[in-house]
Amino acid sequence: MLKKILSRGGPAAGYLVIRFFKSVTLLAALPVSLIWGWLIPGATAGLVRLANSERYRAAKYLGLPQAEELPPALPRAPGDVVTLFRDTSFKRSLRCLLMPVVMIPELFVAAVSVIGAPAAVAGMLLWKLDPGNFSLMGVGVSNWFEALTLGPLQIGASLWFLGRVAPALARGHARTVLTALAPTQEQLETARLEQRVEELTKSRAGAVDSHGAELRRIERDLHDGTQAQLVSLAMRIGIAKQTMANDPEKAAKLLDDARDGAEQAMTELRGVLRTMYPPILADRGLAGAVSALAARCPLPVELRIGELGEVPAAVEAAAYFVVAESLTNITKHSAAGHVDIQLERREAELYLAVTDDGIGGARVNEQSDLLGRGSGLHGMLHRVQAIDGHLELNSPIGGPTTVEVILPCG
Repeated sequence: MLKKILSRGGPAAGYLVIRFFKSVTLLAALPVSLIWGWLIPGATAGLVRLANSERYRAAKYLGLPQAEELPPALPRAPGDVVTLFRDTSFKRSLRCLLMPVVMIPELFVAAVSVIGAPAAVAGMLLWKLDPGNFSLMGVGVSNWFEALTLGPLQIGASLWFLGRVAPALARGHARTVLTALAPTQEQLETARLEQRVEELTKSRAGAVDSHGAELRRIERDLHDGTQAQLVSLAMRIGIAKQTMANDPEKAAKLLDDARDGAEQAMTELRGVLRTMYPPILADRGLAGAVSALAARCPLPVELRIGELGEVPAAVEAAAYFVVAESLTNITKHSAAGHVDIQLERREAELYLAVTDDGIGGARVNEQSDLLGRGSGLHGMLHRVQAIDGHLELNSPIGGPTTVEVILPCG
């Protein structure tokens, strides 16, 4: 019973005491703030930060998720009163000035809760040192009867305050703070839009970088592979043409070599085209393409594919490359013995999860680490974000590793 009272009342009393000291500090700074605050932008910004701090502490005390913060105070020049009174965050944070109104009752409750019982025990034991000057329940103690009746009564009252009154008052204070200092719906919507714009800006920048890198890779593959093959092919045909009349056998051999070179160039060209949009997606659809990837993987793959419906081509390509890159990474780096792939449609989104039982420790890095890991995941992330998708990597040391991807299909 006592343990339960202490576990409830201790945090409540601590919360109230800290609010008291903050209120005292605020009250001491209030005259200066009222005189100079409108001139000093930092003062109003500090008041908004105080409001956010109070909301954070209130949510933490109540065990609630982190509360939405008030947006920062609007930037303004010293003495710019017009901007000051247009600032919704500042006007909301002015409600912090009501804290000193309740600081005395809250301190009284906290003091009675924390000090009442120890003071009663001390008074019961030490009243004979100075009879009449030790007080229990507000009454001076001058004999043992008063000490043994008023002492337990004060202990009971203190424990009641600690177990009931202090938690109720602290909860009421915290709920009032969360309500009174909450940002308006308009502020929340504006903050969400700003966050969305920031996310889109980052994903667009990543998509542009990824697209540029992809173009450079395609150009390099065409230049180093297909173009070299075609140049060699043209040279062989030219030499064959020149030697046709004098040495038909040599010309025939050169034409055979040219034919082999043409086939090799076509193979390399198909390989480049496959990295742009795999033909297997057009032939067999996403489910068939992922099944083919799983079949080619040297590790056992458990494949679970639900109903996919109609999936946009860009989403199909992104999902295909995520599976392909994931299986490549698992084969090279994870030391896994089994892979699980889940692919399904969830309303307007495509859900993909690739899990392996390997060593874990995978991270998304712009550059490969010493073991060659990380950059492939970074490319996957950019590819997913480019179509407004979401990728989450969970890879603790020792495994398992799970790559979850959500792609919009609307």
